[in-house]
Amino acid sequence: MHRIAALGAALVLMASAAGQQQALLQAAGDYPLPGAPSRWDYMSIDPSSASLVLAHLGDSSVVVVDTHAKSVRGQVAGVSQVHGVLAAPGLGRIYATATGSNELVVIDAQSLAILARVPVGRYPDGLAYAPPAGKIYVSDKEGRTESVVDVRTNRRIATIPLGGEVGNSQYDPVSGHVYVNAEGTGELVEVDPATDHIVARIRLRGAEGNHGLLIEPKRRLAFIACEGNDKLLVLDLRRRKVTAAFEVAGEPDVLAYDPGLGILYVATESGPVHLFHVGGDGVTRMGEAPVGSNAHTVAVDPVSHEVYFALRHGGTGPMLRVMRPAR
Repeated sequence: MHRIAALGAALVLMASAAGQQQALLQAAGDYPLPGAPSRWDYMSIDPSSASLVLAHLGDSSVVVVDTHAKSVRGQVAGVSQVHGVLAAPGLGRIYATATGSNELVVIDAQSLAILARVPVGRYPDGLAYAPPAGKIYVSDKEGRTESVVDVRTNRRIATIPLGGEVGNSQYDPVSGHVYVNAEGTGELVEVDPATDHIVARIRLRGAEGNHGLLIEPKRRLAFIACEGNDKLLVLDLRRRKVTAAFEVAGEPDVLAYDPGLGILYVATESGPVHLFHVGGDGVTRMGEAPVGSNAHTVAVDPVSHEVYFALRHGGTGPMLRVMRPAR
């Protein structure tokens, strides 16, 4: 086991609100990550095993960190240009998209052995898991399709044409459906895993490059990050209508949500992270905080409320920046 030593913890990030300074996030520590100072992409957290799974795109490797000990549990090499990662604790599996080889890579969560490589469409990126159907949904960004993989056989069993470049995919446990960002058509596509048929195409007013996606099932909301025009859209899933749009910093990408605190995090390529409060009175902007260059990926632990950012530069190499909401 590679033990991570804390590099710092005293930083307090500030955000402006109505001309006054208020603390939004405070740093819990900076911890070195393995590999070269190159690009990181999606992260996925499994609080039940205190595991944070990271896609080190620039190193073509998957890294697993113990969120309690802040130590690296291990690495999985040979996942070419890995973009998406997804921890599926009920299956004891980690899924990763190898964009360089157009594969879905299936990894044993305990041993970190590669169990299967499944051919999918061109430029696989985002991932969603529909547990009742036992299917993984893969966003084939440039292939303009959604690949469907059976978790029991590790085989692709369906390909769903979406009509344009594809963004992220998310499973909604309330409807039991999978939602997919269709960037090329400016729509959110709803898929029924029982049939793998498209049941709705929702026009996203004001969307350009709708890539990032997060479903808040309790309040029936979808949050959509538009990297083409730097906006966060709020979609009411009941009415299938965009109800709010917020301007954010350049190229918003990955979204994370803390349901206990009702905080939505919007990470951006340009550095700052935006915080929004999600409550009974709607979605309101809390502010923004600088995190670091290329801090476009974020994950949050719903138990500890820690927030994680993978940064390509930190001291002598890449680092994991751990933060907490200010109390």
